[in-house]
Amino acid sequence: MENAAINSFKRLKQRRKDFIRNRSYEGIIFLVIFIGFFSFLGGKMGTTNMLNTIMKTAWDLLMNTVFFIMGITVLSGALSKLFIEFGVVRLLEFLLRPLMKPLFNLPGVAALAGLMTFFSDNPAIISLSNDKYYSSYFKKYQLISLTNFGTAFGMGLIVLAFMAGLGYIGPAMIGLFGATVGAIVSTRLMQRFIRKDLGEEMAVPPNESEEVLSFKSEGGTFMRFLNAILDGGKGGVDLGLAIIPGVLIISTAVMMLTFGAKDAALGYQGLAYEGVPIIPKLAGYIDWFFEALFGFQNPELVAFPITSLGAVGAALSLVKEFISQGIVTENNIAVFTAMGMCWSGYLSTHTAMLDSLGFRQLTSRALLSHTIGGIAAGIAANYGYKLLVYILSVM
Repeated sequence: MENAAINSFKRLKQRRKDFIRNRSYEGIIFLVIFIGFFSFLGGKMGTTNMLNTIMKTAWDLLMNTVFFIMGITVLSGALSKLFIEFGVVRLLEFLLRPLMKPLFNLPGVAALAGLMTFFSDNPAIISLSNDKYYSSYFKKYQLISLTNFGTAFGMGLIVLAFMAGLGYIGPAMIGLFGATVGAIVSTRLMQRFIRKDLGEEMAVPPNESEEVLSFKSEGGTFMRFLNAILDGGKGGVDLGLAIIPGVLIISTAVMMLTFGAKDAALGYQGLAYEGVPIIPKLAGYIDWFFEALFGFQNPELVAFPITSLGAVGAALSLVKEFISQGIVTENNIAVFTAMGMCWSGYLSTHTAMLDSLGFRQLTSRALLSHTIGGIAAGIAANYGYKLLVYILSVM
């Protein structure tokens, strides 16, 4: 007994040493990468210019992009809450229900999930999928694929409103079509990957479901209207605040790896949106590939879909700079809308969503399915726009 206790203590001590050693290696590797990254930028730009550019870019993004997006999220939040409160979402669900089975192999009530994420964000799926009454309509593999389906429309209203606010409502609607294609591809692929393992078992046995979903508050019409716009607007503020870290940190880093000096003759001046154009240089090696798939004629545009993987709000912040430099077209806006909406930061939300369903082990399959779906969305938007332009030209 005593020997067993001693051996157990030795094993525990050894695991502690291994843990400390591994964390030490991790810390050393991180410091090497961190110092190497900023030394590289500082060596190219000058340390003072690099620091000024970081601060000025973050400040400009906060003042001219984040607050613009926040204005959209507040208005769209109020609108979406009104739509939910007064039955518009239920009406749209009824109209879209016949499309669910043939397009997505999902029950008709899945339309509600798409609408909820379209009017808000990806995590709206969690509250729906955890509701036993709602989940009782789904087979288990269908319920899990709902994370892919809902994510494909995440922050859709905000993305559309942002593009429309810049004067690109037509291309944005083509982008919505592309996102729908991406949703079909992603959802069906996910079902194909997991259906054999999960079979045809229902997600919730019929005798365990109980109706608890409610989309209507108490009170008179005026108070319901007032509460809806105020609560929806407050939710929009929360969402606007939530995107600040992603926009300021991710977008600043991406832009500093996308754009060069503002004036090649004067060199680096420490201005906002300067940097070392590594991403365009790497993308330039296979620019034919991105042009064939997405119609990108400038390698800098690859930064948008890359950023969308982590945060679509951060990706939207790139659009104004692309426009100011004159390197973006309506075709590109359609592709941006499709890929931004379809991917909508799925790398940062899929794990949590599947974890809430108790299927974290399926995350890799969900991510692969959605990656392919986002690429399909961009291709569909690109060639959908080209086809529409061709049809209009011959009419």
